[in-house]
Amino acid sequence: MPRLILSIALAVLILAAPAALAAAPEGEGQVWVLELSDTINPGSADYLVEGLKEAAASQASLVVIRLDTPGGLVSSMRQMVKAIMASPVPVVVYTAPAGARATSAGAFLMLAAPLAAMAPATHLGAAHPVGAGGQEIKGSMGEKAVSDLEALAKSLAKQRGRDPKLAGQMVTESKSFDAAQARELGLVDLVARDLGELLAKLQGKKVAVAGGERVIDTKGKTLRLMAPGWREKLLSLLASPNLAYILLMIGLAGVYFELSHPGTIFPGVVGGLALILAFFAMSALPVSYAGLALIGLAVVLFFAEIKITSYGLLSLAGAASLILGSIMLFRSGETMVAVSLAVLVPTALCVIVFFGGVAYLAGKAQLAKGVTGVEGLVGTRAVVVDATRVRLLGELWRYQGPKGLAPGQEVQVTAAHGLKVEVAPLDDNGGSKRIA
Repeated sequence: MPRLILSIALAVLILAAPAALAAAPEGEGQVWVLELSDTINPGSADYLVEGLKEAAASQASLVVIRLDTPGGLVSSMRQMVKAIMASPVPVVVYTAPAGARATSAGAFLMLAAPLAAMAPATHLGAAHPVGAGGQEIKGSMGEKAVSDLEALAKSLAKQRGRDPKLAGQMVTESKSFDAAQARELGLVDLVARDLGELLAKLQGKKVAVAGGERVIDTKGKTLRLMAPGWREKLLSLLASPNLAYILLMIGLAGVYFELSHPGTIFPGVVGGLALILAFFAMSALPVSYAGLALIGLAVVLFFAEIKITSYGLLSLAGAASLILGSIMLFRSGETMVAVSLAVLVPTALCVIVFFGGVAYLAGKAQLAKGVTGVEGLVGTRAVVVDATRVRLLGELWRYQGPKGLAPGQEVQVTAAHGLKVEVAPLDDNGGSKRIA
């Protein structure tokens, strides 16, 4: 009987263990702080997405995203918005410190947050879409971009119980609001001078997260600051379509120069490094493989100009391919990622002139008459020594030529055969390359 009772007790404990673990309170961990003081780009998007994943895995009690950004790429902003909306951990986006801003793409992060807070003397808004170079997007593409982002702003505001009309005006009218205005109009939930005051005001607040509601408990919790890794820092530095394009052009020019002039080394090393950095940057950008293929074809055509006499036709085809590829390099669409024309035009022209110049010089060198060896003797002046020898470049050579050449007479080499040269008397207009 005692053994039977012991077996039953063990079975009950084994069956109850998973239920006990499942019922363990969530959010008993630390308060995670993510510092987002950069543009919205693929590097900062990776940093935020990974940070929220790790916070959820460690059962963090709260994630504070301390924000100070002028905006950035729409594609990266959408990744961040999705991550915030899907987080099972309460997230507060806090625009701080004083003087910080959450404008353009940053305003959407504020709208997406379950809780939004601002420090005094900060502002948010001005979310009207612009091109990669800051220029106005005109025509139907501009209208489409505005309509798309207005709809996103309104839907996020409705989801979080904020005024959708004001959210839409941040996109359509580029409206901005300071911390006091935003709090009064209900665009943010609270204003706090620093992180300590923020955590105190959040204590006990109920917030909707993915999967249900949570009550925020910050009392006695330790802070954990998650710093971005080297990959995120490098991506943040490089993840600009303009910079990626310039690096790509520098890389192609360096490698092309090395291939056309083997042994120079330095241009090849610089070009290879620039290409690696360009491809690393483009790995996080919406690259069009058709555009990349056209740029590669342009390099092949420029290189072929050196080997094939096309009288410039291959270079013209290469220039056209390079320009088309540059325009098509990034899939813009709703992401609004594109090379600015102010960068594209001068960079493409410089690269075309460089490629064409190198091809011209290389072709000219190949067609140039030899100046060394036996071929270099043709056209050189010599002085007849006797009936069988001439003095040529300080040396005595055997020669053959017309009869009647007198010793001391100047002649010109017309051909060379081994150790023997053919000569002819100089005419009145004859020139020479060197004097013996």
